[in-house]
Amino acid sequence: PTPPLLSPPPSLRIVHSLTMASSDQIPAQAAPSPSSSMNKADQAIEQWKIKKLIRSLEAAKGNGTSMISLIIPPKDQISRVAKMLGDEFGTASNIKNRVNRLSVLAAITSAQQRLKLYNRVPTNGLVVYTGTILTDEGKEKKVSFDFEPFKPINTSLYLCDNRFHTESLAELLESDEKFGFIVMDGNGALFGTLSGS
Repeated sequence: PTPPLLSPPPSLRIVHSLTMASSDQIPAQAAPSPSSSMNKADQAIEQWKIKKLIRSLEAAKGNGTSMISLIIPPKDQISRVAKMLGDEFGTASNIKNRVNRLSVLAAITSAQQRLKLYNRVPTNGLVVYTGTILTDEGKEKKVSFDFEPFKPINTSLYLCDNRFHTESLAELLESDEKFGFIVMDGNGALFGTLSGS
């Protein structure tokens, strides 16, 4: 079975989120930003939420290049990204296909509005997904998600495509734990470490 189309996981630490169906605006509940010291149980829950979000985002498909994936690392500036989006807005105004141009401009405007909610980039960075997706019934639906990940994301990304790019979110799920191995026999010893997925 396919996951429901872009329903945020329960209590995902979404700082600001908005899902719009035509002209109706339904704000999602804001949650506190992640703390820097998370115990293993909390981190496991956050990883599960991210996995569920990734499945939902990967299932979403759009028309043309109307879906924006934006990742801002912790030390970046909101003003720099806002300027970049302004430049992209000017470039997108030259798209020849009217429907695609309007979809891209709407997605960029939505991303700009999301950024206005922040004075600075949150401690762990900022992830924004916005655009127009096609529902199972073939109707268009405008969606917008922005949240602070549960651990620092050191990737800078801006892509406008017909899908959301979640590869960097998947990297957050890799384990930071390191394991050491010692293998000994009568001929010698071998030392090794293992980390990641």
